[in-house]
Amino acid sequence: MKISVPAASLAVLFAAPASVRAFVNPNVPSFTRTGTSLSALFPSDEDLIASLDRQIEYQPGAANTEFARRYGHLKGRTVRTVGEAFEEFTSLLGRPVNALYKSAISDVVGTTHLITVNARFRRDPIWSLGLLATMDLIFGNYPEQGVAQDIVSSLMKCTGMDEDELREEARIVSSWAEGKTMDEVTAALAREDDSPVAAIARDVAADDYWMYSRFFGVGLIRIMNIIGAGEDQDDAYNTIEEWMVSLGKSSFTACSDSDLYFKTKAKLDMMETMMKEVEIREKKRMAERLEAKAEAALAQAERDAKMEAEILAEAR
Repeated sequence: MKISVPAASLAVLFAAPASVRAFVNPNVPSFTRTGTSLSALFPSDEDLIASLDRQIEYQPGAANTEFARRYGHLKGRTVRTVGEAFEEFTSLLGRPVNALYKSAISDVVGTTHLITVNARFRRDPIWSLGLLATMDLIFGNYPEQGVAQDIVSSLMKCTGMDEDELREEARIVSSWAEGKTMDEVTAALAREDDSPVAAIARDVAADDYWMYSRFFGVGLIRIMNIIGAGEDQDDAYNTIEEWMVSLGKSSFTACSDSDLYFKTKAKLDMMETMMKEVEIREKKRMAERLEAKAEAALAQAERDAKMEAEILAEAR
């Protein structure tokens, strides 16, 4: 079968490359895309076969590495989902929460669950202090403080933590930090003494697979607050960076969490101010309504008294 192509179309087709080249700088070198050669990745057939064999024979947790030796026994273990953890939290709490706090509660339950089910997670007193400090920050101005405490207790239970133990761990660190200076805390985190914080720092520094999580960073910020430092966001950032270096760990995520903490605190402070303003306005309106009712009752009493006097006068 012959396909007939109009002459005009052929002219356009063959003229296109020339017209395109007319707008290209002739001095610019041209580049061509080439596929990655297997020979560059596998110099010999034996290397290619060995790589394929490794892929075929792969077994989860059976690698010849320290990580696999430490955590390989956890392969295939069932881990609860965030949804399941939140379902248990809701069941334990057994009551609705304030609409303004729903998003924060969902976030903190999900975050805490994902941290605690991680195989690398190891709870320590600084982390415990940070978790409680976060709870105080979020729920410190909850309208019903009794419900706020129930929320915290339900969070602990649904993530498999003993609240009394966690509070005792936090108390140990906060009590130690009382009266300390910045240099003393830095020395403890650098493992230069025998304090409880230095013991935590030794465990952290010795564990190559230690997992940093957000509440550990908040715990460090809480220590700053106890010793009277870290009120400014920039100062806290620099201090967190110094302390994480003292621990021998990366400071990037901790510094980011420090900034996030102060931004969240600013939003919560703003929300608290708005709630107080609303409360003041409501109280003022209530007072005005009560005053109006009192004035109306007084006016009614005066009218009733006047009418009674008139009736008595007519009766005479």
